[in-house]
Amino acid sequence: MKRSTTTLALAGLTATALALSGCGGGAESEASDGTIRVAYQKTKSFTAMDELMKKVKEQYEEEFPDRSVELMPIEAEQDQYFTKLALMNGSADTAPDVIYEDTFQIRSDAAAGYLQPIDEFVAEWDEWEQYDEGARQAGLGDDGKIYGVPLGTDTRGLYFNKEIFADAGLPEDWAPTSWDDVLDAARAVQESNADVIPLNVYAAQALGEATSMQGFEMLLYGTGDELMDTESNKWVTGSQGFLDALEFYQTVAEEKLGPDPALALDAGWGTKVSTELLPQGGIAIALDGSWLPSNWINGENEWPEWEETLGFAAMPTQDGGGEGFTSMSGGWTLSMGANASDPQAAFDFMAQALTFDNALTYHQEAGQIAVRTDVAESQEYLDFNPSFEFFSSLVPYTNFRPATPDYSQISSNIPVATEGVYTGQTTPEDAQTAYDQALVGIVGEENTQAG
Repeated sequence: MKRSTTTLALAGLTATALALSGCGGGAESEASDGTIRVAYQKTKSFTAMDELMKKVKEQYEEEFPDRSVELMPIEAEQDQYFTKLALMNGSADTAPDVIYEDTFQIRSDAAAGYLQPIDEFVAEWDEWEQYDEGARQAGLGDDGKIYGVPLGTDTRGLYFNKEIFADAGLPEDWAPTSWDDVLDAARAVQESNADVIPLNVYAAQALGEATSMQGFEMLLYGTGDELMDTESNKWVTGSQGFLDALEFYQTVAEEKLGPDPALALDAGWGTKVSTELLPQGGIAIALDGSWLPSNWINGENEWPEWEETLGFAAMPTQDGGGEGFTSMSGGWTLSMGANASDPQAAFDFMAQALTFDNALTYHQEAGQIAVRTDVAESQEYLDFNPSFEFFSSLVPYTNFRPATPDYSQISSNIPVATEGVYTGQTTPEDAQTAYDQALVGIVGEENTQAG
């Protein structure tokens, strides 16, 4: 899935009408007594959560006939989803009871008072034992309390079109071992087929965290550098790896190996990549997330030929050093809104959504790497999607975003840098300087260190 962020300034807004105007289903401004309000994301390429929530609503209302569920799908790409959700959370009248929450937002949203802890509920929940300690960490706030139950996780790698590669004289079992290998393959495609986008790496501000995580951080963490030093817990400024990652974007742009900026800067570019360009053979190589095949297995974006057409490759580190490959992992949770009038009823809905059967179906249809032990070991899960084995194999190389409340504010400056470089509006050096200045402004110079 698919998933920049809103600044905390939005939290104080109470523009209820604006928030609800972006929601599907005609949600009312206030729910009646006994009604659980559930907010989640829905896009053309991501319908698995909508399908799950409709199913759970039916199950829940059958089990609790004195209660009702109001589904509030927010039909928006990731960045816009966060914005609209923040607006909804700005007023108790519109705040949801159950929230589809990105793990990187949990600490900031819990600190902002949008979420309430669920420790007492999971302590009595038999299914909680199916989640190992690593999975449980995804829902922790700064206070050590639990604010979400994970729905799944993900990894990122390279998709490549084997038919386009064959025309370019590239191998069907392509396995790049450096950035140069990736760029050289894109150049070969460029020479053999002028109608194909050789390489897609997200660069736009409009794509927010998708640009930060699927694009830039997949490069940065392959250099050996990182956003925050894990030993000192200080944010890094001026690192060579940060500059090298931006120079990769510059190379792709200057050599016209990527999409035209007029296309790449559109907020719907991620959906277009997964639902149109990859299935139609318009992109040769795409750096993207493990969930993409879920779009093609069934539904309106079904593409039966994807297994034969596409190959997968781990994203190499810059020069093949370190562990040789890199990935990024995130994930989403179900969380409880701070204004839930009946917390037990809200958790009952969450628990119903996370039964083995519902979790299995969701993991299959959303292309998620399972976080429940019983689902991960299920042969039905393993057999459903041939890409699960490959993307699960990237877990040993994966990295995680800094789990701090200010990460979302900091990461929103990354797409500013990548877009500026990709469009030629700024140099990598100037873009890095601007990011560093913004970083110091957020965390203070005492919480940074030179790379």
